[in-house]
Amino acid sequence: MTLRFGTDGVRAEALTVLTTDYVAALTHAAAKVLGDGQWLIGRDTRESGPALEAAAVSGLSSAGADPHSLGVLPTPALAWMSDRRGLPAVMITASHNPWQDNGIKIFAPGGLKLSDEMERSIEAALDLTVKATPKATAITVTQEDVLDKYVDHIAGLGRPLDGLRVVLDCGNGSTFESAPAVFRALHADVVVIHDTPNGRNINDNSGATNTASLAQAVIERTADLGLAFDGDGDRVIAVDHQGNAIDGDRMIALAALQLRDEGALHHDTVVVTVMSNLGFHKAMDAAGVHVVTTAVGDRYVLEALAAGGYSIGGEQSGHVIYRDLATTGDGLLAGLRLAQFVHDSHRPLAELADEVMTTYPQVLINVKVRDRHPQVADELADDIASADRALGGEGRVLIRASGTEPLIRVMVEARTQAAAQRVADELAITVLQRFG
Repeated sequence: MTLRFGTDGVRAEALTVLTTDYVAALTHAAAKVLGDGQWLIGRDTRESGPALEAAAVSGLSSAGADPHSLGVLPTPALAWMSDRRGLPAVMITASHNPWQDNGIKIFAPGGLKLSDEMERSIEAALDLTVKATPKATAITVTQEDVLDKYVDHIAGLGRPLDGLRVVLDCGNGSTFESAPAVFRALHADVVVIHDTPNGRNINDNSGATNTASLAQAVIERTADLGLAFDGDGDRVIAVDHQGNAIDGDRMIALAALQLRDEGALHHDTVVVTVMSNLGFHKAMDAAGVHVVTTAVGDRYVLEALAAGGYSIGGEQSGHVIYRDLATTGDGLLAGLRLAQFVHDSHRPLAELADEVMTTYPQVLINVKVRDRHPQVADELADDIASADRALGGEGRVLIRASGTEPLIRVMVEARTQAAAQRVADELAITVLQRFG
């Protein structure tokens, strides 16, 4: 099986599907495309990380590159160092996936996500005869030095948070050292949970995809807010003092208003993907903020930010990108900015989040089909238009093909849950009849 790039790198079950030989071949191809000079390597806290790191070293070395291992650190820390040194980088992580999986994210020199063209070039250069060898070694850059520099950098973007109590859920992932260090450096009252990684507990009932334990801790410790990071630290979901989750849409909406107050919302524009809630669009329209919409994937958000010279964007899932401050989504930076907003406004996060937007009920149905249909929206244009009319301007329909599986995703938002469910069910039946 030959793995292909998905919306954010390559991911699969570690050491069985994503083998050491495959990682060696992929990184060898990446060096052939992006250059054979110095490369940086980072990883998250998964048990398979060291073996795949060694394979990446082997693959890069076999292509004539000079790999430097940075050890365990957040993806945005690796991207920041890649930008600072002008070097390409490999991050070994499966982000929010369970511990059994792992993956490869590749950054071009300058900490930039790969374009579609670069990904296709690497896939074309993939030589599966390249094998991982235990002989290759990398120069190890002192991990503490890199993390200390990153912590100083992020803390330097904030202001003192005296009096603010924050619970940090590190998901037993790669923010377990850096996140507490940043908030303590700014004098916040910090409580930390899920910060003892053992290789198998990353994202286990914790982190950005499961905020239940964070909500409980915030309430029990009477904290002002909580922040949950995913396994590699490029995403964050917040929790208010009542235990309610604050998703990426609300965080981005608050960030846009915060930047506008600071005179730093370039062109009064924010960038989000097609998955952002209709309520977000209506809120931004009411606030006089223009919204640019992209395909799903933070790299498409990044491309739109760069193309338009915009300053803020992201995804509902918790990727929040401050393009003037970072080259990629950074959960720690986004969480710090949100905490700063709460601290400086002297208002609870629950009040700020409720005020910024109203979330429309959303129904998502995945329909299994015989073959992939990348142009499904065009093929069902008449059915989508009819559904839009049925919603009377108080809803939204999105039908798109999965990028990796023979699935068609039907998403409907409406003023009421019942209306969203009815229209979604009708469209799912249509999809099944046409393509199932």
